[in-house]
Amino acid sequence: MDFFSDFVSILLFTLWIMVWVAFIFLVFRIIMDIFRDQELGGFSKFIWALFVIILPVLGALVYVLVRGKSMSARDVAAAEQMRAAQVEYTKGLMTEAGAASEIKAAKELLDSGAISAEEYEAIKAKALA
Repeated sequence: MDFFSDFVSILLFTLWIMVWVAFIFLVFRIIMDIFRDQELGGFSKFIWALFVIILPVLGALVYVLVRGKSMSARDVAAAEQMRAAQVEYTKGLMTEAGAASEIKAAKELLDSGAISAEEYEAIKAKALA
């Protein structure tokens, strides 16, 4: 029975460590959100940050209850901005791959005799433009 109680104690200790680590991440996340918010003024940011740092449990709870929706809205806006940047980046990659594939297809047509060298050069110039 002693082994069982020791095992349960280790599990409970591990649980509390995980809860504290999660809480520390939450406090850092809230502080980052405070300074990321463009709607808050400098004094309001100072008061919120001070409240969250001095009384972290109460400050985090109040911040999530009062500003949780705007916090999630900022997260969604940042995610959409990141997605738009990724789409724009991949469009640029696809355009370059598209030009290479057009030139390759034109070269195959030239090698098969379906088009002339002048037509191949025109297709190549158009793809590279």
